[in-house]
Amino acid sequence: MDENDRNYSNGEITVRWQPAKCIHSTICYSKLRKVFDPGKRPWVNMQGASTNEIIDIVNQCPTDALTFTKDKNIQGKEVKAEVEKNEDPSAKIQIIENGPALISGNFIITDINGNKLAKANNIALCRCGKSSSMPFCDGTHNTIGFKENRE
Repeated sequence: MDENDRNYSNGEITVRWQPAKCIHSTICYSKLRKVFDPGKRPWVNMQGASTNEIIDIVNQCPTDALTFTKDKNIQGKEVKAEVEKNEDPSAKIQIIENGPALISGNFIITDINGNKLAKANNIALCRCGKSSSMPFCDGTHNTIGFKENRE
């Protein structure tokens, strides 16, 4: 565990945030601001929404910077944590305005020579061309402006 990683729990699930993986796609706080608010400390308020709402947003994180685990002492509550990201075998691609192409599903990425680069559930591919970890997004578009990068 990186010293900057953080865990947040509501007694039903624990959400883990790994800032080194975060590319600031804004999905978490644009879709569920009452839980994920980067203007507050701590920035994750696990009491702000239902467990299933939190799980839904965490499952949309394109880089798995946000993940969750069930807490062991859940009693009498149905938590839909069993919904896996790979239920649908097809890949889905979402273009983020001024950001990366988010790919989710069951897929493998290979380079020009056919070498496997990644087998993942969620990744973000760079669209600005400035990432230091091409073809993957490292959030550079967020620091110097996507439109500026493309010119």
